[in-house]
Amino acid sequence: MMRPAIIAMSALAACETTPIVPEGAVSYDGIETRLLDGDLVNFRVKVTNTIERQDVADYAECAAAQYALIRGYGFARNVRTLVDEEGGIWTGDAVYTISPALPRGSRTIDAEVTVAECARRSIPTV
Repeated sequence: MMRPAIIAMSALAACETTPIVPEGAVSYDGIETRLLDGDLVNFRVKVTNTIERQDVADYAECAAAQYALIRGYGFARNVRTLVDEEGGIWTGDAVYTISPALPRGSRTIDAEVTVAECARRSIPTV
């Protein structure tokens, strides 16, 4: 009688360590950050459970915004973002410049505003 109970408890314990993503929820699976040069930073992100390229780009933008704040800067500018999908795993490779003042260009972000929006949308940051 005791053996089936132990097996059942072991199975339940194993389930507790596995993160459960609600059906239909995007899963943000990691950020890798590399400083390329002074103010130029590369972000590699991984996303699953999505069909939208924009989810990947948004995740990279959230990472860039938080990174800018961590470094004491208030702004970032997107240089480029490459998105790829293979076998349901989406990856993003984005490059941003970070700066204390609003940089020139059309793809700039205010880091504080962006981080707040990321939190509102439950998108993790660095």
